[in-house]
Amino acid sequence: MAAGAPRVFVSHLSGVPAFDPNGDQVGRVRDVVVMLRVGRRPPRLLGLVVELSTRRRIFLPMTRVTGVESGQVITTGVLNVRRFEQRPTERLVLGEMLDRRVKLVDSGEEVTVLDVSVQQLPARRDWEIDRVFVRKGKAGTFRRKGETLTVDWSAVDGFSLEEHGQGAESLLATFEQLRPADLANVLHHLSPKRRAEVAAALDDDRLADVLEELPEDDQIEILGKLKEERAADVLEAMDPDDAADLLAELPEDDKERLLTLMQPDDAADVRRLMAYEERTAGGLMTTEPIVLRPDATVADALARVRMEDLSPALAAQVYVCRPPDETPTGKYLGTVHFQRLLRDPPYTLVGSILDDDLLPLAPDATLPAVAGFFATYDMVAAPVVDEGGALLGAVTVDDVLDHMLPDDWRETEFHLEEEAGHGG
Repeated sequence: MAAGAPRVFVSHLSGVPAFDPNGDQVGRVRDVVVMLRVGRRPPRLLGLVVELSTRRRIFLPMTRVTGVESGQVITTGVLNVRRFEQRPTERLVLGEMLDRRVKLVDSGEEVTVLDVSVQQLPARRDWEIDRVFVRKGKAGTFRRKGETLTVDWSAVDGFSLEEHGQGAESLLATFEQLRPADLANVLHHLSPKRRAEVAAALDDDRLADVLEELPEDDQIEILGKLKEERAADVLEAMDPDDAADLLAELPEDDKERLLTLMQPDDAADVRRLMAYEERTAGGLMTTEPIVLRPDATVADALARVRMEDLSPALAAQVYVCRPPDETPTGKYLGTVHFQRLLRDPPYTLVGSILDDDLLPLAPDATLPAVAGFFATYDMVAAPVVDEGGALLGAVTVDDVLDHMLPDDWRETEFHLEEEAGHGG
């Protein structure tokens, strides 16, 4: 290879924007597609997996890449927007090659692949893998001290063999900054084997967030491959309404077994939600809105709103109730919206600035009625109150949309015609 040819480590390409010649972004790089070759010849890069703004993943051949530099990929602007489908002879570098256990040819020592670098061949558009960055030591020692080294592709062996129990630490480090919905999209496009390995490597909270964003079939598949105790822990970490929706799809015996393994308080919330019809306010609501007593101050309310694990919809307002403070509460008094909290002094009592003009939703309100309520009053969340006046929970706009969109909406490309226009 030419001495001046740039070398790029593949982990640095993850999430990098891809632009057309006019400087318009067409998507982001999500993986690199290579083809293994016989003997010890380095794999050839076939192209990049690029995720469009519609979340569709397409294949961008390396022949249509004019530059890889300064944290960006420049393309010729000609795109084929057909969905990427991996062929049997192809390998995904990020999805399948990182975290593999391979052997050093000279010593036979097992090492873990942390990254690979690619380089463009001189006077050609062809690219190939040239180096492998590895860590010595036993599997599962990621981030612990251990000798790391970069070796030529020909110095390692074992990429062509199927590996059982492959780790996922390096892959997860590459995608560490992704939002849960984007990481869910990554998992959805992995093989079932790799999907299970990545799910096993995620902590409970992160896996719970990702599960909430996955299609139902993927949720059931991943949950079914976890040990039952861990599956129960993950369900506890999920929003109660999402956990209830997932459990409702399981066989009765599996559902009861997992509910029994969950903490009693968490299981009680989920059981309560499962008692309602799915497409009603009771079936849509979460049981964990922000609940305050009327003698709480604006400062108290803002402190609760600032909690980083709250979704924007749940943080948009607080619900003022008589004790007890957990749902089902004492008498529901009204709502205080976030904007009102910003306008009033910190010492103001929330009980004095209530918005109590709108009637709350009944738990048996149908999905169309709930959607109409949100549209009429420009709401992002709404209280659900029973006949006795107790707050049962809150419905958020994202849950309404989830149930109104088609079942396969995560696989649907919106505004695809606009995206295809980049092809010129």
